[in-house]
Amino acid sequence: MKEKFKTLQIIHLAICAGVIIVYLLLGRFSIDKLKIDAIDSSEIIYAAIPVLAFVLSNFLFKSQLKQIDPKAGLNDRLPVYQTASIIRWAILEGAAFMLLFLKPDFMILGILIIAYLVFLRPTEDRITSDFESSVL
Repeated sequence: MKEKFKTLQIIHLAICAGVIIVYLLLGRFSIDKLKIDAIDSSEIIYAAIPVLAFVLSNFLFKSQLKQIDPKAGLNDRLPVYQTASIIRWAILEGAAFMLLFLKPDFMILGILIIAYLVFLRPTEDRITSDFESSVL
């Protein structure tokens, strides 16, 4: 069982490391890049990307977890959890890349997405609490 948790943690680490490395290489960080000036109406969609990614990723994650049979054992539930987690992480990763490539002025929002992505690191406690909350 521990190796299945390790696999999920390695996948998470690879996704996080990939996004961070791309941001470091292509981000061209400076203090000016970390500021968001006044947002006009044509840029509002870029500000909405992190919110949409957060909502969509959590919605899809929870809907995948609701498909799990509560009576199934942990070995049967873990592959569905892994799939749901990868979907969630991929949406957040895509949103961070969209902000970096389409509108580098909003790089700080991409950094916030990355921070949230790192926060979602799978642990045994998080997985069991997610399973318990999906039954409710």
